[in-house]
Amino acid sequence: MFDLHIHSIFSDGELIPAEIARRYENFGYKAIAITDHIDNTNLEFVLSNLTKACDELNKHMEIEILVGIEITHVPPTLIEKTVKRAKKLGAELIIVHGETIVEPVAKGTNLTAVELPEVDILAHPGFITIEEAELARENDVYLELTSRRGHCLTNGHVAKVAKETGAELIVNTDAHSPEDILRPEELEKIPLGSGINKNDTRIITTVNPKRLIRSI
Repeated sequence: MFDLHIHSIFSDGELIPAEIARRYENFGYKAIAITDHIDNTNLEFVLSNLTKACDELNKHMEIEILVGIEITHVPPTLIEKTVKRAKKLGAELIIVHGETIVEPVAKGTNLTAVELPEVDILAHPGFITIEEAELARENDVYLELTSRRGHCLTNGHVAKVAKETGAELIVNTDAHSPEDILRPEELEKIPLGSGINKNDTRIITTVNPKRLIRSI
């Protein structure tokens, strides 16, 4: 199992990277990504610390830990610049914080994210449009189904639009605390609860994250 959207103490999470990795390893996960919230003020700080932590932990643990970031509340006109800078600083996985219905994310964030092939995941994209989902499919940007409170309210819509357009889905927790970390069997309930059948749930929770990790 995989979870590619997790926050540590380097943004607004409660746990240090070592404890995050150990808790997921204990639950039998194969790989995770720590993807702290960033804008251009803390990007270098986050990536420098996460890279140091993950490089060390990967030498001593069986679970694979990826260095990522979540571009959060950055104006759409600055997202491309931030993505390119994050890549140069060593980000392995890039998430853009999508237009969730429970936060005042700037309109146009979803569209900008799915236009950029360098973006890996559009997190909790709210009422994403058909046109945006089609661009996500064309640019290999995964759309996220999430267990995160509030953000999960539009999972059914995201799943429906992805099915209509052929956009790829991925399931993450957006974990900030120990209580947010789900056992594999709990994670599987997220797509199932969004109306996705068991076979497609297996693809979304295992095949898609493996494919994404291989592409990095």
